[in-house]
Amino acid sequence: MTAPGRYDLYNGNRLKLGLFGANCSSGRAATMVPERWSGSWEENLAVAQLADEAGIDFMLPIGRWRGYGGATNFEGASLETITWATGLLAQTKRMSIFGTVHAPMYHPIVAAKQFVTADLVGRGRFGLNLVCGWNQDEFTMFGVQQREHDLRYAYGTDWLSIVMKLWTQSEPFDLQSEYFDVRGVVGEPKPYGGVRPMVMNAGASPVGREFGITNCDLLFIPLHDVAVGAQDVAAAEARGRELGKRIRVCANGFIVCRPTQHEAEEYLQYYSQDHADWEAVDHLMTLNGFYSRSHTPEHFVQYRNRWAAGHGGYPVVGDPDTVARELIRIAEAGFFGFCFSFVNYLEELPFFRDEVLPRLVAAGVRADIEEN
Repeated sequence: MTAPGRYDLYNGNRLKLGLFGANCSSGRAATMVPERWSGSWEENLAVAQLADEAGIDFMLPIGRWRGYGGATNFEGASLETITWATGLLAQTKRMSIFGTVHAPMYHPIVAAKQFVTADLVGRGRFGLNLVCGWNQDEFTMFGVQQREHDLRYAYGTDWLSIVMKLWTQSEPFDLQSEYFDVRGVVGEPKPYGGVRPMVMNAGASPVGREFGITNCDLLFIPLHDVAVGAQDVAAAEARGRELGKRIRVCANGFIVCRPTQHEAEEYLQYYSQDHADWEAVDHLMTLNGFYSRSHTPEHFVQYRNRWAAGHGGYPVVGDPDTVARELIRIAEAGFFGFCFSFVNYLEELPFFRDEVLPRLVAAGVRADIEEN
């Protein structure tokens, strides 16, 4: 998987930490508070460089083409993820930066070359987050009708096969299938160091999860309860071993960290309840329930507040000790990484860096940045 001189997520940190969704306006918080994230290029560059110096392992963008409406048109302004990643890779040094791609919207030959270009710019720090299907409102903009759920992953398998061959093979190849008829396909140059980028997928249905375990390096799964999450990790890793490979499992959430527990809970109430963009939240939840099988109906009812606070992700809320303990629990459950958002990444990351990261280093969950 790795090669000398290639930077990637396989470092000394037991729990990898990533910033999620900074390329979109409001990030992952459907809130109307004035300090909500703008998603501008200037702020993305500033937080990427801050995170890079702090030792954050990766940044993961959201592939978004239109907003969710409401008073803020939640995530209505977004930076395209491959060009976003390339620009950030050019101006950072350590961390991995992913691009998020909806396979039916990108031809794999074009996409493979885009990914290689980004990877060369970042000297081996680019990663691919592959999405096989999602929001029909967005697909309609492209004139694309989504396939039946399980067939999306059959298409994704062929799509990724073409990309992988372009990354690893020098001889021309053909691929004829139900979805593609490409002949004499070649592509140069190859990824940095001759080693392909890591690939992640967040399919959570049985078919989606099997696709991720079979074809990818990282599997993102919804985390609603840490104990249940530990069982999901064990099951995914066991299935990977059956296939003769090692799969790493990650989760996502949001973090609210303040000097005291009361301040953290007060701020959570302020931004995600008192000033939530509920129209956008309900539209987002409806789309997730209709087009995605990543969440059960019970999850939508029980965790509506989480959709306002952090796009349905797992909440980590409290003072630095509480936040650190919860991240340690996630690591002990077997998760390889935790990808999270803040309401305002630039304003909140410094406190997290100064107060939480040292606690994780002391607990042995993270290595000191100089050791990576």
